[in-house]
Amino acid sequence: MSKHSPRAAEQLWQACGLDAAALSRLALPSSRPILPSSFDIAAAAQAGIGACALAAAELWRQRGGEAQTVRVDAGHAAAEFRSEHYFRVDGELPADPWDKIAGLYRCGDGRWARIHTNFAHHCQGVLGLLGCDYDKSAVAAALASWSALDFEHAAAERGLVVAALRGFDEWDAHPQGQAVAALPPLTLTRLDDAPPLRMGDADRPLDGVRALDLTRIIAGPVAGRALAAHGADVLRVTSPRLPTIPTLDIDTGRGKRNVQLDLLDAGSREILRSLLADAHVFIQGYRPGGLAKLGFSPVDAARLRPGIVYVSLSAYGKAGPWAGRRGFDSLTQAASGFNLAEAAAGGGEQPRALPAQALDHGAGYLAALGAIAALLRQRREGGSWHVEVSLAQAGHWLRGLGRVENAMELPLPSLDDVRPWLEESDSGFGRLLAVSHAARMEKTPARWERPAMPLDSHAPSWTG
Repeated sequence: MSKHSPRAAEQLWQACGLDAAALSRLALPSSRPILPSSFDIAAAAQAGIGACALAAAELWRQRGGEAQTVRVDAGHAAAEFRSEHYFRVDGELPADPWDKIAGLYRCGDGRWARIHTNFAHHCQGVLGLLGCDYDKSAVAAALASWSALDFEHAAAERGLVVAALRGFDEWDAHPQGQAVAALPPLTLTRLDDAPPLRMGDADRPLDGVRALDLTRIIAGPVAGRALAAHGADVLRVTSPRLPTIPTLDIDTGRGKRNVQLDLLDAGSREILRSLLADAHVFIQGYRPGGLAKLGFSPVDAARLRPGIVYVSLSAYGKAGPWAGRRGFDSLTQAASGFNLAEAAAGGGEQPRALPAQALDHGAGYLAALGAIAALLRQRREGGSWHVEVSLAQAGHWLRGLGRVENAMELPLPSLDDVRPWLEESDSGFGRLLAVSHAARMEKTPARWERPAMPLDSHAPSWTG
């Protein structure tokens, strides 16, 4: 097996406070390098998907099931970490969601900056800050009068998503880099002394577990999708006021029901409170503090539903000067050193992104793992629990797994290359071809029982 995979899984298991003896039932077979990267993304994918499935297996055993082996193929796991690149609807490739001016730019001081403009308000904000037209060459000309760090700071003050590229040395010396380095890959904190929630025998690990998924884009929706793969009843709650990326909703929507609630409306907040009162898991990816202002902080949720497992996803973690800063995978990669490290590994100067949204997918599986681990501990110890995960923590964990040699020139796996791991299903969008779940479980095979559906397809009810 990859020399990094077992250690990676052990790190995650230890961070969750789970019994190390269970790791003997996790099989992570060996593989050659799979993706064109100097980082072991396949090992991270194997470990994240595998640890999540193993936690599900342990929960099922705790609920009266048998012990079982979990096996994760590295190639399949790497494909799942790139799942948004492979799905097709009625045989067609969905439209590219990237905005035409998003990407890398050289600033006036010679340094690079990356902008993210896939949401209209972020795009308009960047154009307003730069005072230029909606054109890539106009953005490049405007940035010639900025230093990268000044542009990053000015954008952050306006709530925009921009990152100056840093090397690892610079990130490690930065207060935020130091704050992230001091954290484990994920944290589980007990909030109170609530009694254990009743959870009877089940055919699948998460049968009867109700999970609210208040997330967008990739990381959070991947977490909800992972819970659904093990039998959870996942209700995704989105807002009609907030933008999303429709193509991503198709891939990550498998296994879920969908409802839209405007949480600025008192009636919608009351509906969410009623849903929360019967939930086991609450996953949210709002900007830190955003839901607290609406009455849905971890403490609020534990008061409404004693024994709840509350999962918070953020860009840069719970500590440090950037704890409240917005961010996406591509921005976090840029700020924390990955783009320049990949460039150096490839022998060039042009910054190079990872060949997968590995921080997004990694954080998604860390969040799902944390949720299941907290359910395990809630049954054993009682309490309400707060699980915290960030893209930056996932990145620091990936970086800590070590580097891969002689892989930078590998081709990206094509649709034909990953075809053994694809499955077809009906959906609310048409016939869907997509990557199946990579965890192979002896007794409780992972699967999605509900089709991907458009947002607002279901009633805001656990019985609808």
